[in-house]
Amino acid sequence: MASGGGPLKLAVPKGRVLDEAVALFERAGIGLQAVKAKSRRLVHDLAPLASDGDGPEIGLRVYVVRDADVPTYVEYGAADLGIAGSDVLGEQGRDLYEPLDLRIGRCRLAVAEPAERHVDDRAELHLRVATKFPNLTRRHLEARGIVADVIKLSGSIELAPLTGLADWIVDLVSTGETLRQHHLREVETVLEVSARVVVNRASLKLRRREIDRVLARLRGAVGPAIATSRLRG
Repeated sequence: MASGGGPLKLAVPKGRVLDEAVALFERAGIGLQAVKAKSRRLVHDLAPLASDGDGPEIGLRVYVVRDADVPTYVEYGAADLGIAGSDVLGEQGRDLYEPLDLRIGRCRLAVAEPAERHVDDRAELHLRVATKFPNLTRRHLEARGIVADVIKLSGSIELAPLTGLADWIVDLVSTGETLRQHHLREVETVLEVSARVVVNRASLKLRRREIDRVLARLRGAVGPAIATSRLRG
């Protein structure tokens, strides 16, 4: 259960998304720079979020965790809110409130196959698909009416078709360079991915005013970023 006192607790993912989140939060007037300091610290108490005329200062405590663990920390109330990719959320199906798409960490979950060998899913009798996202993959294949064995891997997904383990892979794609280096080509998109704010449902009731203030600042920061992106083409 989430608690109703003390600082708001925010779970953030390690890696590239954290870098983008720090910049976004900075535009929102929430300084996360300390989280990026070169240390092994996983808990950071930040300077309070100043009053904006709609309530007192808000303390903020940040937990740095694996991206796949963010929804767990938030669902069970160890964190009041967090930043999680729509790929992770779709795969796990956690009971969380998702009030805001931050438009960062953008990529896509895609099907890929060997560049020199097209896989005909209608003719293939025993299609095998390797992925870190078995639930999303199964739903996608079922929607397409494709019967296949879905093989869950933890990493190096590109190796699966090269070794004969699988015919297709379903993996995250950004520029497509990793696929090209492994002589794979993208077939279709399963899901457009971006990072979302997720909120514990009990925290939303107990600390609604504080959470709404944080969300309002983030919405203000996301809006200009989208407009700038469009202006730049």
